[in-house]
Amino acid sequence: MGIRHLRPSAWLASQIVAGTLLVPAQTAITTYHYDNHRTGWNQNEAVLTPANVNAKSFGLLQTVALDAQVDGQPLVVPGVLITSGNYQGKHDVVYVATEGNTIYAVDAETGAVLLSPNFGTPVTPPSACGPSPRLGIHSTPVIDSSSNTMYVVIYSTDSTGPAYRIHALDLGSLTDKLTPQLVAASHTLTDGSTFAFNAIYQRQRPALLLANGNVYAAFGSFCDAQANFSRGWLLGWSTASLTPLPPNQLVDTQSASPNSYFLSSIWMSGYGPAADDSGNILFVTGNSQYLTYDGITNIQESVVKVSSTLNATLDLFTPSNQDSLDLGDVDFGSGGVMLLPDQPGSTPHLAVAAGKAGVMFLMNEDNLGGYSTKNKVLGSYSIGPCWCGESYFVDPRDGAARVVSSGGRSVKVWKVHTSSTPLLSGVSSSAAIAGGKDSGFFTSVSSNGNGNPVIWALSRPVFGFGSNAAIYLYAFNPELSGATLKQIFRAAAGAWPNPGNNSNQVPVVANGEVFVASSRQLQIFGLKAPGSKKK
Repeated sequence: MGIRHLRPSAWLASQIVAGTLLVPAQTAITTYHYDNHRTGWNQNEAVLTPANVNAKSFGLLQTVALDAQVDGQPLVVPGVLITSGNYQGKHDVVYVATEGNTIYAVDAETGAVLLSPNFGTPVTPPSACGPSPRLGIHSTPVIDSSSNTMYVVIYSTDSTGPAYRIHALDLGSLTDKLTPQLVAASHTLTDGSTFAFNAIYQRQRPALLLANGNVYAAFGSFCDAQANFSRGWLLGWSTASLTPLPPNQLVDTQSASPNSYFLSSIWMSGYGPAADDSGNILFVTGNSQYLTYDGITNIQESVVKVSSTLNATLDLFTPSNQDSLDLGDVDFGSGGVMLLPDQPGSTPHLAVAAGKAGVMFLMNEDNLGGYSTKNKVLGSYSIGPCWCGESYFVDPRDGAARVVSSGGRSVKVWKVHTSSTPLLSGVSSSAAIAGGKDSGFFTSVSSNGNGNPVIWALSRPVFGFGSNAAIYLYAFNPELSGATLKQIFRAAAGAWPNPGNNSNQVPVVANGEVFVASSRQLQIFGLKAPGSKKK
């Protein structure tokens, strides 16, 4: 699930007729960070290169108005047959879901809104999160291209209060293919009592995951509010029927805690849980009560691997300083876990994760390291505080894998060494990019095979210049030698009038375009036609 190849777009077709491009395959981006390993790497981008991504040739093509703030990542599917509304027929479509509970299907070339159904009144979040717009669709949906189905979790206000429902929508009409399923769950606590999922206290922030014939959703808290009621959950449903999986994962199952403080949220700044090649699911947890960690009934501040059926915890890594992370609210779970594609050597399955403390851990995904007074991992690397997640690509110069980190305000590129014991070595680092409320940001990578890689980044909003702070899109060329990563493009790419909440946007690159969703708008960047006045 992730990247697929479909027909050439209308824009590319026009360039082919003009004799300026060869025919490239079309790419679909159907899940968060491009694939279930969460690499953020589109290695099938035949149009955008370091040579043409510059202020002269590349820029803003379209701005599409939306009804509310967007916290999830856009998804892209070429060649969709739109079957309702005023634009019926085949279109290359970018899908964007808003906090207003509206899902937009937008023509990727023209910016026309093809469909925009609304799914109910969003919810007013707890005041503990500070001034905030209402919450509707908060996470990134996921698309199954084989069945033309989008799965999305919608948060709406019912007659009895806030409720989550998972929907299976037809891509061509954005109507329900199955009866939406009310999100409900329960789990037995250590004293034998039953703890029930309560939508009032749970925030569905991480991106959805499609794997094993199931769709999975993780839940955390609202800004650590109601810590006596909120806990970390991972739930699953059958894609064929939306029937809930009988087991679920409740990360903190303890029946009592000092000051009734539980949490162990799964939030990861919107990064999605990952799935390995065996279908196991990995995620990172946040803070809890530091006295209650045992790695079994409460697994806070940890990378956790669970079975595809959610009936067993298979492995974990917990930093040795988990107690001080908890005491200082320095969540390990502010970032996600990325799984590297199979590597050569005796340790083929690697993973990286970092959090607020700014340490990126390199782990053996087959033996994460557990918990001890000395971290039993393959390596630890300083990247800067991370409300973020890593990306990945293969460098054409030496054929070796690279990890891209984005802690603090710098993009850093790390070479993966696989002989003997795997390790990372720093290759280059960017100058500081724009920043806002918290540290870290999100990147993705495009390339044509292993050639012509471009690293893309979206800054946190830059406040202090009025109420509508700007988000900036950056592009970097990682092929140039030297310790400083060369910036090749920078431009304002959206707005964010909400300084109390982070933007966790991911730049989406597909078929010669870059898609950035923010507050009430989708911006589409690409190559400017000769003589175009678009900036």
